[in-house]
Amino acid sequence: MKVNVENMKVKSKAVLGQLSDMDLRLLRVFKCVVDCGGMAAAELELNIGVSTISRHIKDLELRLGLVLCRRGRAGFALTAEGERVHAETLRLLAATDDFRASMDDIHQRMGGELHVAVFDKTATNPQARIAQAIAAFTDAAPQVRLVLHVAPINTIEQAVIAGEYHVGIIPAHRNSDALGYNDLFGETMLLYCGRAHPLFGSSPEAVKNNSNLHWSDLHNHRFAGLGYHSPNMELSHQMRLPRAATGFDQESIATLILSSKFLGFLPDHYARQFEASGQMQAVQPAVFRYDARFVAITRPAPQPSRAALVFRDCLVAAHAASPEKAAQS
Repeated sequence: MKVNVENMKVKSKAVLGQLSDMDLRLLRVFKCVVDCGGMAAAELELNIGVSTISRHIKDLELRLGLVLCRRGRAGFALTAEGERVHAETLRLLAATDDFRASMDDIHQRMGGELHVAVFDKTATNPQARIAQAIAAFTDAAPQVRLVLHVAPINTIEQAVIAGEYHVGIIPAHRNSDALGYNDLFGETMLLYCGRAHPLFGSSPEAVKNNSNLHWSDLHNHRFAGLGYHSPNMELSHQMRLPRAATGFDQESIATLILSSKFLGFLPDHYARQFEASGQMQAVQPAVFRYDARFVAITRPAPQPSRAALVFRDCLVAAHAASPEKAAQS
């Protein structure tokens, strides 16, 4: 049997030996390029030139013996090997950050980065006091660099479990043994239609169409819902609303509603701006509504960093002092 000696040499060179500080630096550059969607976009984030970024990626490819990405006129794209390396890079850097946070805990200090992820369109919710919690945390841990993300519910859950995000803020919809939960605030969701929809307006025909409706009547209209497990999806399944269009955040649902071709649920505080401009209208808000509770999620094991626990406690304290919680007590 003929043995390809050259291939054996290449493979032997491709085996990664001891991981060095330079390797970690190259992996962080690679992660940033992927996050930004290309080298040119990563230039400002990394504060180095595109040619230097390109050289770092090439050095990493040589170090690993793999082609990680394609770049050219067609744009930036990861290879299959690059996707696997990116996934492993996220795990490695998360473990490195956890180690650094643990060392800070041992020395009773808080530093490094704290990654917090929030489900979208919470800033306009009068019941949300996330900004107040951030202010309190910044006073308590001025050396910690806070990194705030906005993402879908399932993405936040998976990233908190994986250690990529340290704290998540999501609507409660199911419990996982891999996560810890703290109740924060509420949100009211109403069903909306766009300006040209048959259910919109104050004309006799619209009032007739928009009064005394039942959940079964909604089957005569196209419904736009979220495409992942959430209170929105649970309700649509419970009421047997067939999803004619799918969105993955509140912005996409609002856009589908504004087309006047779809009904959809939105937070009442977020939809208020569209109602004020006459672009959409709530459909029988006393009937077609549901309430959601937002929770803070952390992973109980391994033990969250001191900074993550302090931020979680700031969230709980800020919302415990809210008028909503005061009215409940």
